[in-house]
Amino acid sequence: MDMYLADKQRYEQMSYRRCGKSGLLLPAISLGLWHNFGSVDVFEQFKQIAFRAFDQGITHFDLANNYGPVYGSAEENFGRILRKGLGAYRDELLISTKAGYDMWPGPYGNWGSRKYLMASLDQSLKRMELEYVDIFYSHRPDPLTPIEETMGALADIVRQGKALYVGISNYNPEQTRAALAVLKEYKVHCLIHQARYSMFDRWVEPELLSVLDDEGVGMIAFSPLAQGLLTDKYLQGIPENSRAAKPTGHLKREQVTADKIARAARLNELAAQRGQTLAEMALAWILRDKRVTSVLIGASSVAQLDDNLKTLNHLDFSTDELKQIESILV
Repeated sequence: MDMYLADKQRYEQMSYRRCGKSGLLLPAISLGLWHNFGSVDVFEQFKQIAFRAFDQGITHFDLANNYGPVYGSAEENFGRILRKGLGAYRDELLISTKAGYDMWPGPYGNWGSRKYLMASLDQSLKRMELEYVDIFYSHRPDPLTPIEETMGALADIVRQGKALYVGISNYNPEQTRAALAVLKEYKVHCLIHQARYSMFDRWVEPELLSVLDDEGVGMIAFSPLAQGLLTDKYLQGIPENSRAAKPTGHLKREQVTADKIARAARLNELAAQRGQTLAEMALAWILRDKRVTSVLIGASSVAQLDDNLKTLNHLDFSTDELKQIESILV
């Protein structure tokens, strides 16, 4: 079989944003491997999604140690994709992974200890057959481990050359301030914060975005489509092959409420007036805020990936459109 060769025009369509106060640019849209790249998925299909993403200028591929299912399988599969030709472009790729959630049995396979973070990253590098990752995250704050230990491990990981940058994920504003203060003591900059953010989940707006902006830290939004609720998929109920219908899905049936479907339907009408799908508008709405560096999308097909990339064709909102959206959400 022929090895993958990247599209020569791959950087012409994508827009890139500076990640906080750093030298690093991220694509406005990044590809997350939380879903669709595990051992229960079809390799040939997600390989084509990854290749297409890079051909369209998506340089950032986001993983975690426990992405799958099964745990570790998304990293293993991404390693296979790299060996199929994407790895020839390693210096053009931003590869991130994380540790912080349940990964293996016993007291050292979870949370934020130095023992767990160091061991987990070593395992991730072996699975992907990489010498380093570009970004390594503490995936969630640990209420029992001192923040000095968790952040000290991240700083040492950078010094060891196993990650070029470090980030945090799922930290609230107070925890974020504490983490950034410790990293400053180690003279290691926190590059990025990965947080859940969508029209239906706006917890980052009151305080966190301002903290990150003040500190020069980038922000990347995950679950920007609220696990599919901000698409046209659930407007007529729960389809058979949807995330809400699957036992391994992260969207539960009880989360697909009548109220959210009604709001999504009204948003869908506004998106149509803008000449966009609801998904495109939902992504554009997050990217309207310059404090957001990138949005993480998942894709179950090349067609779905291409649809999401159309977001970049229409990122602007009129004042009236933003007022209409606010009235629907509030």
